[in-house]
Amino acid sequence: MSQIKFGLIGGSGLGQALGGEEGERTEINTPFGPPSGPVIHANISDHPVAIIQRHGPGHLHNPTAVPYRANIFALKSLGVTHIIASGATGSLREHIAPRDLVIPDQIIDKTHKRPNTFYEHAAVHVEFAQPFCPVTRNWLINAAQNLPNVKTHTEGTYIAMEGPAFSTIAESNIHRQWGGDLIGMTAMPEAKLAREAEIAYALVALPTDYDCWKPHQGDKFQLLQEIIANVNHATENAIKLIKLALENISHLEQNPSPAHDALALGIWSDKSKIDPAEITRLTPLWSRHFD
Repeated sequence: MSQIKFGLIGGSGLGQALGGEEGERTEINTPFGPPSGPVIHANISDHPVAIIQRHGPGHLHNPTAVPYRANIFALKSLGVTHIIASGATGSLREHIAPRDLVIPDQIIDKTHKRPNTFYEHAAVHVEFAQPFCPVTRNWLINAAQNLPNVKTHTEGTYIAMEGPAFSTIAESNIHRQWGGDLIGMTAMPEAKLAREAEIAYALVALPTDYDCWKPHQGDKFQLLQEIIANVNHATENAIKLIKLALENISHLEQNPSPAHDALALGIWSDKSKIDPAEITRLTPLWSRHFD
């Protein structure tokens, strides 16, 4: 039996379409409060999947208010080893069209209001040069090669902004100058916390529009209708990719993720000096690294 357990973080539409609404619900409390909503247990392609709606039932959590730490902690406490996240983005590049899929490999973090570490009472420094797990990314990329009629970009730099307002034209142009390919609001600190929890994390980004750097023909109401249609279409494509990838997980079984040992050299504090109560409080995250 495989030791791999998948977590899925996405919008309510994605979870529902994957059968998550029909699964068993688990209410979890964490040292960081409750997650966005109940964790829903589903079985997809004969693999157990724990699903969290990032913005909660009814989409009530704006990007800053999402309880990222609670979400990741809850999944870790359930034994999740690999997270597949999804999220709508704006495209900063002409060749990345709305309704395409993107499996990004880099990220620039512009968020500044969100707690971004579990370890507030110890010095923990994880390696983050590759913010998205390369093993999990390759697994998704391999599956995408067999996905008909869907264009999937196999790399890209995601710029995470605080929001909830969208970019100004000046900001959008700066993001393009920085080398950004996508603009979104939710991948950070989600990716960083997953690394701190030693969970392999990859993102399927869903471009819905060209942000504001590219003028749009038509009024704002038409643009909104177009974006909603693009979100729905891109979500359908992401569902196809995830289901296809889950049909064969041998790549993940044969290639351990470096994320699974992220804390091996990451705990810089003298472990004997860390408060035992803090070690216990964060047991699911780091207890295996203490004698």
